[in-house]
Amino acid sequence: MRRLFYVFALVLAMASCDSEQKKDFIVFKGKVVNPVGTDLRLSSLCYANSKNIPINEDGTFLDTLYVQADNLMLYHGGHLAYMYLEAGDDISLSFDTDDFNNSIKFEGKGAHYNNYLLSKKAVSNEILSEIDNIYLLNETEFKQMQKKLELALLEHLERTKNFPQDYIQMEKRNIEYGYLSALNNYESNHAYYGKNPEFEVSNDFLKELEVLDYNNAEDYVFSNSYNNLVGTYCSKYAKKLTKSSDIDYDVAYLKAVNTLSNQTIKNIICYKSAKYGITYTSDLEGYYAEYVKGSADETNNKEIEESYQALRTVAKGQPSPKFMNYENVDGTTTSLDDLKGKYVYIDVWATWCGPCKAEIPFLKEVEKEYHDKNIEFVSISVDTQNNRDKWKEMVEEKELGGIQLLADHAFDSKFVQDYLIKGIPRFILLDPQGNIVTANAPRPSNEKLVALFNELKL
Repeated sequence: MRRLFYVFALVLAMASCDSEQKKDFIVFKGKVVNPVGTDLRLSSLCYANSKNIPINEDGTFLDTLYVQADNLMLYHGGHLAYMYLEAGDDISLSFDTDDFNNSIKFEGKGAHYNNYLLSKKAVSNEILSEIDNIYLLNETEFKQMQKKLELALLEHLERTKNFPQDYIQMEKRNIEYGYLSALNNYESNHAYYGKNPEFEVSNDFLKELEVLDYNNAEDYVFSNSYNNLVGTYCSKYAKKLTKSSDIDYDVAYLKAVNTLSNQTIKNIICYKSAKYGITYTSDLEGYYAEYVKGSADETNNKEIEESYQALRTVAKGQPSPKFMNYENVDGTTTSLDDLKGKYVYIDVWATWCGPCKAEIPFLKEVEKEYHDKNIEFVSISVDTQNNRDKWKEMVEEKELGGIQLLADHAFDSKFVQDYLIKGIPRFILLDPQGNIVTANAPRPSNEKLVALFNELKL
């Protein structure tokens, strides 16, 4: 179950093996009418895995997946569908992107699970369509509607035939977890839609969650709702830790995960968190120590250790990796060595990155406040070279200040790779000697940035 997706070169040869032999792969094929783009995307709802499946010119696709059992999300052209696949399935999917909900259809071995998920979604949509916005209901009305939905889904499952008994029992628990997950999400959603950020649920609203066991590995793998409940439990625990001690949230989250007793769940969450999270943490040693404490998966541990060792080279006090002759928006070039003698605050961003653009107003304010201080503000775009004009237009349109540079090879640029940057925005702070103050500096919107500048007496 751990490594979900592999392409098998000899599909036909494998498919012709003895039919009585248990297959350890899934044949996934089908046709897309009016495709948008050139592939389908499958993402696991439990594991940190995803895969793009190419669509041929005639709309057909064929691939093999190595997976014992998993719940997946299929995405294409702005539409998504949930799938359940097991080893041995030979399943065909077809849909018209222009009429997705009415045309999507599964056939073949394993299709009954997936057609059930489609009909389950239709039942949910019908029940929830009775209310414009269910999160604007009061607590009592909300619970009543969620209980109505739970009962309707249980009745729908009972009407569905030819499912193995073990699947039926897991799905019953999954439906109950869906109810509990909705209750768990009510407070934040009611506060948002009701425009009342101070809203809190009453003391007994979540009483049903008090007896929930957060260490059921079978349910964690099978049920996305249970998965979310465990994640929320760890998140709430982590927030309490950050309030009671001087510890970053990401480290506190892994500490919360380590309070769980089930090793399978800990392995999955630790890896999902650390795969990208270790590149963002401001406390590399503390973060890695908690990861090692929680994960017993040797393959995952080797991968995270490699990231850890690479990130140690860009730890506090280390000489910064350098960029040389990056194109400036005015047509000149700038190298990192040109900026020695001043602190350097680097923003790695791109024109297509929403969270990056959200930081622009805050970055402008910080630049304005420190314009006469011993610090340079450098923005490095990882847009591709063929989007150079788009980058220049945005710099002009947004009236971006500081030093505006375009990385030489987008995300493949050596400077970006040396910092192990896997997501943006990313902020880096260097001292006047070109050494790293922090490879994960606070964002401009975070008040901790000004506190850091004050600590450095800028």
